[in-house]
Amino acid sequence: MTDSAINKKRKRSIWIPLLVLITLAACATAGYSYWRMQQKPAANAKAEAPPPPAPVFFALDTFTVNLGDADRVLYVGITLRLRDDATRARLSEYLPEVRSRLLLLFSRQSAQQLATDEGKQALATAIKETLATPLVPGQPKQEVTDVLYTAFILR
Repeated sequence: MTDSAINKKRKRSIWIPLLVLITLAACATAGYSYWRMQQKPAANAKAEAPPPPAPVFFALDTFTVNLGDADRVLYVGITLRLRDDATRARLSEYLPEVRSRLLLLFSRQSAQQLATDEGKQALATAIKETLATPLVPGQPKQEVTDVLYTAFILR
């Protein structure tokens, strides 16, 4: 045999195992892909949380109130974030009483306290507590989740 015949035989002998390895790798990849597609998406469903409900907002007209400690005036606009539409309907139905409670609350505030961020946060907490009590005996509490200031001027 000549040298060229031996080299051709070696080249052929290298190609056969190489093609067998490539074929096995392709079959293994196809099998794994098929197995992954057949798995139930239970793990993905648990990981995805349901989307949060749409927010319910209740905007109130602005309030202009004389503060109790000096000749200072508070001009404040607020929007309430509520738990559900039933609370919004209840607040809308009893709107004069809601505004009266808030006007009384605002008139008891001091200008020095409202000038700070802590004072504004304390006022938001006080608004939540004031509106949480039932408007009429026998009704459930109003659940105000957040108080958002839309205008805040202290003169």
